[in-house]
Amino acid sequence: MEFSYEVKGSYAEVKADGRLNMVSAPKLREFVTDVIAGGSSRIVVNLEKTAFMDSSGLGALIGCLKAARQAGGDLRIAAVQPQVNMVLKLTSMDKVLTAYPTAEAAFSND
Repeated sequence: MEFSYEVKGSYAEVKADGRLNMVSAPKLREFVTDVIAGGSSRIVVNLEKTAFMDSSGLGALIGCLKAARQAGGDLRIAAVQPQVNMVLKLTSMDKVLTAYPTAEAAFSND
């Protein structure tokens, strides 16, 4: 899995490309922690190119959400693919991690 980020005004967009599973989940946590340490606590994880997520990936997103909130910010997700959306709904995490259609829409009303 590949990660990249770009600061866009008041938030940072983290792009995740690949499968978010037990192998890549720790990498996501580390990547987002580094983005937060760099001064961006408002983060959108763009999942447009993430077609698969397992429970490890979900745990990583929740951990990243917690880290962002502890830093005084928030974490939101965008462009969620069908399988990832199914995992969110089956675990009721769609109520905690609200999905937005695009990264731009995630913080547009704040």
